Amino acid sequence: MQESFINAIHSKNKIKVTFYSKEDGRNLIRLCAPMDFGPCRRAHNKSDRFHMWDYESDQKKHVLGLLPEQVVSIEVQAGSFQPSEFVTWKTNWFVARDWGLHS
Repeated sequence: MQESFINAIHSKNKIKVTFYSKEDGRNLIRLCAPMDFGPCRRAHNKSDRFHMWDYESDQKKHVLGLLPEQVVSIEVQAGSFQPSEFVTWKTNWFVARDWGLHS
């Protein structure tokens, strides 16, 4: 899954991710843009995780960070995304990429 996720970062393909939501107590499916793979700088648990932009979030905050054990599946979609849709900060990615201004 990690390899597919990182390939989707490079190709700028959207992904459909199925994951176990601790908050909801069940599996959820979301359409996302893969953003990065690595630790969360703000979390106490520094384990690597999947960071993605959740297009279908029911909350204002659209960044979704999931530990690998929460992810059931990742399906790369045909549709692409533009990083400018969500990147509004100075980036410091763990996974190197060629996203132009947003790299």
